Amino acid sequence: MGRNTNETTRLIPKTDSQNAAPPLKFPLGLVSEGVRPYLELIRLEKPTGTILMFWPFAWGLTMAAYTNQHPLQQYGKDIIKSFIAAFLLRSSACTINDIFDRKMDAGVERCRTRPLASGRVSVFAAVTYLFIQYALGVIFFLWTVDNQLALQVALFQLLPLFGIYPLMKRVTYWPQAWLGFAMNFGFITAWVSTTGSLDFRVLGAAMTGCWCWTMLYDTIYACQDMKDDVKMGVRSTAILWGSWIRPLLVLCGLGFISMLAFAGYINQQGPAYFVIGIGGTFLHLLWQYNTVDLGVPKSCWDNFNSNGHLGWILWGGAFLDYLIKTGVVVINL
Repeated sequence: MGRNTNETTRLIPKTDSQNAAPPLKFPLGLVSEGVRPYLELIRLEKPTGTILMFWPFAWGLTMAAYTNQHPLQQYGKDIIKSFIAAFLLRSSACTINDIFDRKMDAGVERCRTRPLASGRVSVFAAVTYLFIQYALGVIFFLWTVDNQLALQVALFQLLPLFGIYPLMKRVTYWPQAWLGFAMNFGFITAWVSTTGSLDFRVLGAAMTGCWCWTMLYDTIYACQDMKDDVKMGVRSTAILWGSWIRPLLVLCGLGFISMLAFAGYINQQGPAYFVIGIGGTFLHLLWQYNTVDLGVPKSCWDNFNSNGHLGWILWGGAFLDYLIKTGVVVINL
């Protein structure tokens, strides 16, 4: 008689392709194994979070630049500063989130390989790393933000807003509601820094719209882990709404579009903002709704990432409006 299947399998040597570990995402493969966990801790290989943090900065800056006809050269410098600010904010937010959630992450399939959950980084090292990030963030804002009110808003977003967010998962099914404020305060920072003043009508409408957007994409994000989250005691809007998630997404999408349109109306934006920015964003949300499968984690992850692309549409309409108003682009009808 021949050998049994298990014995035969042991005698077949594995090929190099079977032994090879999956390729590391850029830029993790460029650094040593000792440094790699610290880049993973700030999600450097997953840029979508930074992009989602950046768009409110960019939208606020562009709408403010449209209002006071900000010089294009200065606008270019400010948009770069906005991206750096978004990167610093997101990095520290990920670090403090993982410090609080390390035990929960260990019980969630998608998160158990994170540096703290897997034990590759100690809590002490992560806390030290976090304070270095906070120091860099404070120095950056002190150096780049001249307006005192804008500075206070920026520091408020950097420190308490994201420090509180991980705790919300333990006490409420609405942590996404808190995240909606934390992610989008860059709109206020950019607006105040550019105009030197608060316009409560524009900022109120825009922040409400951005809050709805974060509720939408982070609820979809939370759908990836619902089974593990229930087991580990993590709360989210995805768990709370259950089979009613799609109606919630519709409400959030409509709130996002209508409030950003209202903010544009108050700010006296031109046709490009409404046709390209608002109209294009509406079509993108419609496509998202019709293509996402909330029961498939890969589909939820892809949809979450697509919201980073969505930001280009709204920014494109606002930026073209700004270029037309400042005379950089002339359209003859």
